[in-house]
Order: sequence, then structure tokens, then C-alpha cells
Amino acid sequence: MAVERGVVHVTEPVAAVAARLPRWAALVRAPNPGPLTLDGTNTWVLRAPGAAGAIVVDPGPAHDGHLRAVAARGPVTAVLVTHGHPDHIAGVARFRELTGVTPLPAADLRAGRVLAGLRVTALPTPGHTADSVTFLVEGGGERAALTGDTILGRGTTVVAWPDGDLGDYLASLTRLAELTGVSVLPGHGPALADCGAAAGYYLAHRRARLEQVQAALAAGVTDPPGIVAQVYPDLDETLLPSAELSVRAQLAYLQGRVPARDLAGDHRDAPASPLTPQDRESHPGRRPLDEP
Repeated sequence: MAVERGVVHVTEPVAAVAARLPRWAALVRAPNPGPLTLDGTNTWVLRAPGAAGAIVVDPGPAHDGHLRAVAARGPVTAVLVTHGHPDHIAGVARFRELTGVTPLPAADLRAGRVLAGLRVTALPTPGHTADSVTFLVEGGGERAALTGDTILGRGTTVVAWPDGDLGDYLASLTRLAELTGVSVLPGHGPALADCGAAAGYYLAHRRARLEQVQAALAAGVTDPPGIVAQVYPDLDETLLPSAELSVRAQLAYLQGRVPARDLAGDHRDAPASPLTPQDRESHPGRRPLDEP
């Protein structure tokens, strides 16, 4: 029984690229390009016109030149992180030395708060990782969603099982699909014009991948490496570990081993993440990107 291969590996932006950034946003890209980080990690510096200080979102890797370049955009009055993968937070300790600023807990921003002249609201969007957060930022009549690795500027992302959960991810995408017309400032790749459109594409893509995995199971292929070979036959070798993590997340979702949210966003009892925040900071085996 052949497995349908109509779903392709996505390497381009899944929605229109933004014509420009919000007037209050600037990008400092880290010099860590690669198959798993695209052009490098995006560090975003946000400041309303006339504001005394700036917000830094995801200081990035422990690259001193990059961290100094970000700090030079200050004074920095707030630091936020979208999730705990090293390419986003490994530089946090050094950045604290440079600026004296410690990251704010995302939980403190769930009701919304004004920082650097901008209203910032933290939206829990687990799935890529258990701790993934999207920051909705509003100012001067413009809105943007800082999505970390939940939505990328190019291609799609890995569900980093077992920390990542596909049910959670589908629910998070459903939530982000409501942000029609809101620009995306992602953790990697270019800014996108429409969060709702990008999230809608991601949802359709994930569902199509689930169908492929189900077809592989029906064909008698049950081991994750075997399913990867069936579903991703032409994938670059550097991306195979990420693809296997996503396949394991898909199998857990299909087999009901991991309690999660369903497609409609209903809640079931979910276990605590198997990784502590400290584990997520230091675990060298967590591949941040890029699942087709």
C-alpha cells in the first residue's frame, strides 16, 4: 500500500511577507544561520516613538557581538522570551550582565501591560515546546504577534516531542488563526503580513501530515524512523531528527498517549512538562527547527 506524498516540504513563507515592520519594531539578527535556524535567530527590539526604554524579545545565542549590538539599541527596560530553546535564550545571562535586566515572566503579561510605550499581552501558545508564548504587541494603531518558533517566517516548525505536544500546537494555531491582519514578527525568517493566514496554513499542513502518518500506519509502518522515510522521502539529512520528533508527536496524538487539547480547543487534563525550564535552557538535543 503506497503512502500519499502530496504534502511537500515547505521552505518558503506560508503567507505574504510584510512590506515593512511596525514603526516601533527593529530586527537584530543573530549570526547563527543554518538549516535549523534559517537566516539566524531574530532578536526584536521594540520601542514606541518617544519612549525612554526598549523591550528586547529573545536575546538569542551566547554570541557576545550580537548581544552587544542588541544592548546598544537601549537603554533596555524589559526582556521577554518566547520559549526556552538555546538559540533564543543562551545569551540571557550575558545580556543581563550588559543591561542589568532580567526577563519578565510571561505570566505577568497575560492581562496585558504597557512596556516601552507599547501594550504587550502574553498568549500561551504551547506545542512547539510546552513553554512557548506569543506576545501580542500594540501601539500607534499597529499590531504584531511575536511568535518565536510557533510560526516561522519561512517554512514550518517542529513539534519538539516529548516537550512539545501536537494537540496543544493545533489549539495554539487555532487561537492564532483569529489574529487576522496582525503581522508576525517570528523567531526566524522574515516578518509576515497576516498571522491569521499563516496559522491557517500551518493548521491545514499539520492535518495533511497527520493523514500521511495514518496512511503509513495503515500500510504497516509503525516505527518512527520508518514513518519518516515514508512521509519525508527527500528531506535533507540535517532535518531528519526534527522530522522524527514531529512524527513521534503525531503518533502520540493519534494513539492518545499524551493528553492534550483537541482541534476545537477543548481542555483535557494534561501532565506537567517532562522538562524543567532549566532543562529546556541547556538541553543540547532539542532541535529548534525545521519540520516540513
